[in-house]
Amino acid sequence: MVTIQVAILIIIGILLFEFIILSHEFGHFICAKRSGVLVHEFALGMGPKVLGFKKGETQYSLRLFPIGGYCKMEGEDEESDSPRSFGKAKVWQRMIIVVAGAFMNILFGLVLMAILLSTQEIPYFASTTIESFHEKSVSAQNGLKVGDTIVSIDGYDIYTDKDFSYSLATMKTDAPDIKVKRNGEIVDLGKVKFDTTKDSSGKTYIKLDFYVVPIERNFGSIVIQTFKQTYSVIRMIWASLLGIVTGQFSMNDISGPIGATSAISEATAMGLEKSFTEGLNNLIFMMMVISVNLGIFNMLPLPALDGGRFFFLLIEAIFRKPVPAKYEGWVHTIGFVLLILLMIVVSLNDVIRLFSGG
Repeated sequence: MVTIQVAILIIIGILLFEFIILSHEFGHFICAKRSGVLVHEFALGMGPKVLGFKKGETQYSLRLFPIGGYCKMEGEDEESDSPRSFGKAKVWQRMIIVVAGAFMNILFGLVLMAILLSTQEIPYFASTTIESFHEKSVSAQNGLKVGDTIVSIDGYDIYTDKDFSYSLATMKTDAPDIKVKRNGEIVDLGKVKFDTTKDSSGKTYIKLDFYVVPIERNFGSIVIQTFKQTYSVIRMIWASLLGIVTGQFSMNDISGPIGATSAISEATAMGLEKSFTEGLNNLIFMMMVISVNLGIFNMLPLPALDGGRFFFLLIEAIFRKPVPAKYEGWVHTIGFVLLILLMIVVSLNDVIRLFSGG
């Protein structure tokens, strides 16, 4: 029975991953079509074509390797004199086409979050307002009170329980700066000491020593929490990216496809120990994070990414003159090579961590 459940979850995981790719490419596709740009092929997967059909001017293909996809537009990567080429569309239309993929990834993440919150076997959601404390609570002895709504932890704004989890997991001290809303006013409590705990690897984490006011689970709260928790995930991903740039996180904190696959497997297996639904919910949440992460990462202003293309279009919009295609092509090619090299390094690090148990 467990083997069948694992097989089902693997199939669902592959399908969800394909939907993440599909949503991204569909964003480019539909906006290109609406802008009058000629789309030669809309493909899901890479490599040899397995299935395909042509409708109108576009070839729709399913390819062998489920590791990506593409929307091949006329004149996207080469010069074209066709009036329906990508380069002949108005600059604002091209900007929309470029960002549409990332937008659809975030929208798909929102849908996954709605599915997740609708199927969770819990009677309530967690708020950020303290209802009561554990016995011998350390934080209660250091400034927190019943009724306090946590506003920020070390400058990181708190809106949901996911913000709690992220801020506490990234703390470097057991006494972070806390701001709360108390009796309608924002109060800066300064450094509030918490109790700590250690995981199996010996890493120290802050332990929450209070209970929060529950939010009744109904249609309205599901809708509100869908948007709030998706926003929390977006902020978490953005803060993590900034942490990588600023050196807050080391190379050991970065994962590539191998590390992500390992994390998905571990989270799904942990959920499956409780129930099939719990395993499925963990899988959906991980896929939701991947979808939103793909959308945000793709819009970074780096060569070879959609954000890099958008940056060049922004220059064109400001100066009313496009950057010569030759130079833009060089930049994207160099960026792509560097991106591949980074992916290799991160993947090697994933493999080392996997075998060392780190």
